Amino acid sequence: MSIHDIPVTTITGEETTLADFKGKVLLIVNTASACGLTPQYKGLQELYERYQDRGFVVLGFPCNQFAQQEPGTADEIAAFCERNYGVTFPLFAKIDVNGPDAHPLYQYLKSHAPEGEDQEIEWNFAKFLVDGAGMVVQRIDPRVKPEELTALIEEYLPAG
Repeated sequence: MSIHDIPVTTITGEETTLADFKGKVLLIVNTASACGLTPQYKGLQELYERYQDRGFVVLGFPCNQFAQQEPGTADEIAAFCERNYGVTFPLFAKIDVNGPDAHPLYQYLKSHAPEGEDQEIEWNFAKFLVDGAGMVVQRIDPRVKPEELTALIEEYLPAG
C-alpha cells in the first residue's frame, strides 16, 4: 500500500484518499487550535503559498489528543483557521495520531519514517515531509517552525 491509497476524510466530511496529491511534496502536520504552537498555522500557510505552484502541499490533520487543545467541531476548526490564519491548504477531519485508534495515515507515517522512527507523536504540530514519490523522507519535531523548513522543502521540489 502507498501513502496515496490511505482513506482520509476532508474537514467538510468527504471520504477520499491522498491520491490527488500523487507527485506532490507533502508536509503532513497534526494541528490544534488552542496550543502554544498554534501560530505555526501562519508559517504553514506561507510555505503553502510560496511553494504550491512548484508541487508542494501542506495537509493539516486536527488532533485533540494533546491536552484537549483541539476541542472544536470540523466547522469550528475550519472557521478558526481561515479567520485567524487565512488557511487555504487542505484540512482534514479530526483524528487520533497515537494509541489504538491512531488513524491509518499516522500509523503509516510513523512506521515509514526514516531511521526507524516508529514512535509516538510527541505533541501538536509534529511534521512529516513526504517526497513526490510518496516516500516519508523526514519526521520533524513540533517545535521546528515552518519557516525553518524552506531549504529542506526545496531539496525535494523541482527546480523553479
